Amino acid sequence: MATITFVSRMTCKSGKQSEFIRLCRRLENYVKAEEPDTILFGFYKLREPNRYVVLESFRSEEAEHRHMNSKMLADIAPQISGCLEGTWVREYFDPLD
Repeated sequence: MATITFVSRMTCKSGKQSEFIRLCRRLENYVKAEEPDTILFGFYKLREPNRYVVLESFRSEEAEHRHMNSKMLADIAPQISGCLEGTWVREYFDPLD
């Protein structure tokens, strides 16, 4: 099965960065501990003010679906979204071969 890799870019509301980062770290820790078929999952601060990105890569489409349908993501995603201006923009990456 092919890996699923993407990046999601987002803008955090002014004054919400601390809460956003706390929630992101909580989700990162969960994924690291509970989702062994995740190759990469991490939030990063972009160099533009209040801009962030999450890099995600999964061993298979099934692993991505398990992540997207996890109770943790269902619980925390609305809290993360509440810290954002608008929504995120996702870009998928495919292997060269």
